[in-house]
Amino acid sequence: MSTKPGVVVALLLTGLLSAGVCAPVGAQVTSPPASVAPAGAAVPWNSLSQDQQRLLSRLSGQWDQLTPQRQQALASGSQRWLGMSPVQRTQARQRFGQWQQLPQQRRDQLRQRWEEFRALPPARQQAARDNYRKFQQLPQQRRQQLRQRWQNATPAQRQNMVQRARQRRAERVERAPKLR
Repeated sequence: MSTKPGVVVALLLTGLLSAGVCAPVGAQVTSPPASVAPAGAAVPWNSLSQDQQRLLSRLSGQWDQLTPQRQQALASGSQRWLGMSPVQRTQARQRFGQWQQLPQQRRDQLRQRWEEFRALPPARQQAARDNYRKFQQLPQQRRQQLRQRWQNATPAQRQNMVQRARQRRAERVERAPKLR
């Protein structure tokens, strides 16, 4: 059985999404809101909007003791939360509940994959998102077959699958100008 080009990368991204604990990456805010300080800088409490301060009020007395990275994460997260519709908030609560139910080892694995994804250049991230969308459009049975094949593969077989997918993609790119 041969896989369609791009499906291997989609399977990698599916690892993050298969547990149903995070939204598709394209649905997330990709740039920090204006109230978030530059990377590494502290976020003054008074720089947060009133809505953010209300949402984070439990932390107001200890805000200055938080690390700048934690302040930024909370400021950014509160901004995202405030930008969500009620339906999106309900979905986020459900996903968070599912996340909490995962074993610690699985959460660590998903965090690592997320960090690996974030370390990719923007073009590679977009390609992974596109491949994931293509994967989601496959019939349920085909997606399950591909997941099973990936899970049953050894690391060497997985590497081979990735290399073949890259090779097919490169061949398509080479042929593309000839078709025009």
